[in-house]
Amino acid sequence: MNDRIIGLAHSGPWHGGAVLKGVAVTILSFAALGTVSALWDNPLFVRMTPVAGWELPALVVLSALSGLYVAVRRPVCSVRRAGIGGVAGFIGIACPTCNKILMLLFGGEFLMMWFDPIRPLISALGIAFLTAASWHEIRARRVDAAMQPEYLQ
Repeated sequence: MNDRIIGLAHSGPWHGGAVLKGVAVTILSFAALGTVSALWDNPLFVRMTPVAGWELPALVVLSALSGLYVAVRRPVCSVRRAGIGGVAGFIGIACPTCNKILMLLFGGEFLMMWFDPIRPLISALGIAFLTAASWHEIRARRVDAAMQPEYLQ
């Protein structure tokens, strides 16, 4: 990816270490969230409701955005926005009746009747928060790069 197209300096987020961290987080979050949500058969977790057709693509997007955020994150960053996005995205793709805390608080009937239909919206909201956090970091890096003296770029 050409750093000048994005408007980032060579010390920007696309240096080797940041890209490797981003790829690692993408792979690990895909594997961990997909396994915990039981989007595929595994010996650790059992899903009590069928996997909807939108959940695996949502997991792919959520994992990719998590990796992007880690790759472009700055020391002073929008962690709260990214955290809300990650949690909302996970709650959106997770099995509604497998969450013990939600089951104790609301009961299975409430979760299946009221919570299950809005899970795609919650997942989309999580993806939107992670997108906003990543976009904020990329824009802030552009400003940081523009503010550096010419001899440092």
